[in-house]
Amino acid sequence: MTTAPTFAASPLAASALVFAGGGAGALLRYQVGRGMTRAFGPAAMTAFPWATLAVNVIGSLAMGLLAGWLARHGEGREGARLLIGVGLLGGFTTFSSFSLELMLLIERGQAASAFAYAAVSVLAGLTGLYLGLIAMRLT
Repeated sequence: MTTAPTFAASPLAASALVFAGGGAGALLRYQVGRGMTRAFGPAAMTAFPWATLAVNVIGSLAMGLLAGWLARHGEGREGARLLIGVGLLGGFTTFSSFSLELMLLIERGQAASAFAYAAVSVLAGLTGLYLGLIAMRLT
């Protein structure tokens, strides 16, 4: 039985993988929004955030597939984790990372921590957005 070589890139090389994946993920997210607007029309897409919902669900599914694959075959595949998980899916949607982290807490039997993480993430995110809007409206 052979094992895959261990990924031991420099911090610069690791950052380059995240950068490349992140750019591709952001571009993909943008194109999903454009494609859905063409398919369903601007009125439908502004009535409800369908593109964001689609990206979040697709990204979460992809993160689950990647995490499951890495758990089974990931030894020495740190480059794939950085390029696809951190970069591509991070640029596509950070919701996929949130979903993975939340599920890991649940699977470890940390239901209270999972609930707290979900609640604080949503409430603190909304609060931060609100404070940012207020700060900009006051200027």
